[in-house]
Parts: sequence; structure tokens; C-alpha cells
Amino acid sequence: MKSFNEKAIIERIGLLRKQHAGSRGKSEFARTLGISVSTYNYYENNRVPPIEVLLKICEVTEADLNWLLTGKETSTMPTFQPGSHFGKDSKVMASQKSPPETGKFAFGPNNALLRKLDDLLANNPELAEPVMAFIELLCEKKGIEKQWRTEPPLAKVARPGWIPVLGRTAAGMLFFWDQTTLPEPKQAVTELDELVKRYIGKSIISSAGGTVSIDLQVRALVDGVKKPEANLVQVSGQEEADSIVEFVECEQIYELFPDSFALQIDGDSMSPRINDGDIVILSPSVPAAQGHIAIARIANQIGVTCKLIRSTETGVHLIPINERYETKVVAKKDLLWALAVLCHISI
Repeated sequence: MKSFNEKAIIERIGLLRKQHAGSRGKSEFARTLGISVSTYNYYENNRVPPIEVLLKICEVTEADLNWLLTGKETSTMPTFQPGSHFGKDSKVMASQKSPPETGKFAFGPNNALLRKLDDLLANNPELAEPVMAFIELLCEKKGIEKQWRTEPPLAKVARPGWIPVLGRTAAGMLFFWDQTTLPEPKQAVTELDELVKRYIGKSIISSAGGTVSIDLQVRALVDGVKKPEANLVQVSGQEEADSIVEFVECEQIYELFPDSFALQIDGDSMSPRINDGDIVILSPSVPAAQGHIAIARIANQIGVTCKLIRSTETGVHLIPINERYETKVVAKKDLLWALAVLCHISI
């Protein structure tokens, strides 16, 4: 059985994603692959995806599967049938037809140009220096090199592991959230970044430590949060001196779900699991799961509610954990949206 360097494969997946969707395009790339952002994050950070996902990555980015697996160029493009796998006796069969463009640069919109450049330098190594000088001249003319050197990635500047607390469950969600719809994950990341950026440099009034408890048992979340701790940071408001804006500071959760936001629970219908004043973390890219805790928005009702959710053919059951409260059933058409509670924090 041929061994593969899993870390190197994961790095090449990240490279393909950045070339295809940009450095901040995880959500877009995950949607293109037909998987959730959290699942894709798990693959890019922790484990090589299954073969069907690897095939989809190659299909979307036009990458050579052999290059993705080994880092080496090939003259033929390996092909697999869906559901196939690498086993002890399995063999990788090459396609009978060579692709029109192959090699170490067989991916991305500029693969033909890069392949020709690679061939040119391979046959004429003495041209490496003048070609590099020409490229640097072009970069200088376009200001590209200056931009690379002076502008760090937005995520490193604008969001230092801060997750905005947007409101309370009994009062609706504040700031940019619409009354009936949620933004696309890419839009949510942008607007959350703008929100956080406005408050960087403001005075921190107080900070309290809390314990993170996992509510949605997805592998990426369970494996990703190594230290179940977070801080609730209160920052002085921008326009009014006496206003306060709150953020959850937890780099590990933010890295797994960069589009995440937080709400504070108002009431005890979910106690003893989630209590009054606890903070729940959600992501626009992670919808509610059957039988799990979620935040739901119901038509013609003020605010949002935190409940266990079970769906039937005709209705949606909103189930409290606290036995003092009754289960409510609403028509499916009245459920505007529901997002899974990823975890909650008790301060």
C-alpha cells in the first residue's frame, strides 16, 4: 500500500482553495464542494477528506489528482469511480487519455501560462534571472509587491478571535441582522469584520472568563476546541460614552467558524443545560440539526427562541429542557430560519 503524506495533502488542498476562492473564501469553496463550512474547516485543518471530496476538489479546481496526493507531476490524470477507495489491494489506474494540460501547475485559471513558464525555465535555466527581474518590474509597476509587503490579511487585523454578541434571545438580534433572513456566510463574515474593526482600540471596560460547553456534537467542533475556555469582553461604545458592546474572545471557535456570532440567553426554559445569562455561539453556515439545540426565528413573533428542534412532515416542535415549560408546535411555513447552537458559555 502506497503511503501518503497527509499533512502535505492538506496543505495542497489549502493552496487550491486559496487559488480558487481567495484567502477568505472557505465558505464559498465549501458550498462549491457541496459540504458545510465546518466540515471543510475540519478537512483543511485536521484530516484528508474522503476520496469523493478529493475528486470534487480536483473537478472544481482542475487540479491533477496525482499532484494533490503526491505533489508530483504526471503525464496522465488518475481517475476514480465514485465510492472507490485506497485499500490494501487497490490500484490507482491512470486514464487512457492524457489531459490537455498537465504538470505541477495543472490547476487554476492561469495553468497554461504557468506550464509554459515552467517548461521554458526547465529547458533554459539561464533565463531564470531575467524572467524574475521582468516579473518584479511588473509587480512594481502595478503596486502588487508593495501591497503584499504592507497589507496583512484582514482576518489577522480586524478579528482577533472576537465573536460579537449581537443581542438577547428575548429581544431579537441587533445590528445588521434582518428581521426575517440571514445573510450569506460570505456577507456575514464581511459585516462581522466591519463590526469588530470599529471597536479595535477602544477601551476594554471589563473581561470575565467562562467555560465552553459543546452542544452540537460535530467532529470539527469537538476536536477543534482543545481548551474549553473563553472570555466575555466588554468594550466602550463608539458613539455614546456610556454604551457597551460585548464580544466573546475565543480564537479556537473563531478559527473553526469565522462567520460566527453570539446571543445571550434570557430565561430558564433550557436549564439546567443552558441557563439564564449564558451565551450561545451560532454560525449562519450551520443550520439546525434534528434533535439538537437551536435558535429559531418564528413568523409573527418578536425576537428569537432557544429550544430543542424536531421536525415532522407538517410541523416543527420547539421543545424546552425545563419541564416547567410546554412544547410548542408551529407550522413548517412559519419557521423562518433555525441555526444550530454550536456551544454555549457560562460566565
